[in-house]
Amino acid sequence: MKNNHAIIVEHVVKHFGDVKALDGVSIAGETGKVLGLLGPNGAGKTTLVRILATLLKPDSGKVIVGGLDVLRQKQGVREIIGLAGQNAAVDEILTGRENLFMVGRLYHMSRSDANKRARELLEQFSLTEAGDRPVKTYSGGMRRRLDLAASIVARPSVLFLDEPTTGLDARARIAMWETIRELVSDGATLLLTTQYLEEADELADRIVVIDHGHVIAEGTADELKANMAADFIDITIADPAQTASASELLGRLSTETPQIDDRRGHVVLAVDSGAQRIAEVVRLLDGEDIHISELNLRRPTLNDVFLSITGEAIVEEEEAKPKRRGPFRRRSA
Repeated sequence: MKNNHAIIVEHVVKHFGDVKALDGVSIAGETGKVLGLLGPNGAGKTTLVRILATLLKPDSGKVIVGGLDVLRQKQGVREIIGLAGQNAAVDEILTGRENLFMVGRLYHMSRSDANKRARELLEQFSLTEAGDRPVKTYSGGMRRRLDLAASIVARPSVLFLDEPTTGLDARARIAMWETIRELVSDGATLLLTTQYLEEADELADRIVVIDHGHVIAEGTADELKANMAADFIDITIADPAQTASASELLGRLSTETPQIDDRRGHVVLAVDSGAQRIAEVVRLLDGEDIHISELNLRRPTLNDVFLSITGEAIVEEEEAKPKRRGPFRRRSA
């Protein structure tokens, strides 16, 4: 066990009846850093968070948080952690200020200290003007900010954020990112679960990819992307009916089968030296009278990484599943 890791999970297994939610998961989160846990719904992310937060007991394995054993030192763990779950756990009848005051008192703060901490957090999370309004009048973004504020009332050294920006609009999500960065700059260790690949790329110092209860890859965002081809060429075919034909032609330029979306006429080609391949792409398609409406050259994204690992994308919007399964160097056992 390394002294610089605030979160250590070793070979954790958890069953729910016949369903194995976690199947030998091992991860480590460095002190003062953000560990991103990336995966689709049902991957096992929330189950792992609930085990780390002492809300579930694993069937087997070892879990250490802040140097404390989650199974043997449960109360000690609860004193040093904060948790913001997928749904804002705030009382809609109470005001924002009352919610924070109540949490402070539950942590055995004096009335004056709980009031002071509530004022500080309302200001920090830009909720001062709404602080004396019932939470039922808050927007979704305001509730999420209040929920996050409640999770740090006791200044936890380790914070678990389970999809904290789900359901937020773009502006609210970016504001939440800034708040998370501030928490880390103040010394907190964060475990962040998310389905948003951009979010993991923006915030996480290290990323663990989990699917069907297994850790299938891990590393920094750059390390995960480095396993991909050097470039991607995104092509939109003017006539979607020609997508399959275009894919067959373009497959000659890559060692990987192109990703296609027949409905949108979209083809994604993984290549080395993408800038040099663009002319070949245009020439091949033009020679078969297949017209291009849009063409872009880009570097790999985390979505490309996840697609290459699992054979399907993490879908953030209504999208068709790509029709391929690509190679990826998986994490060694």
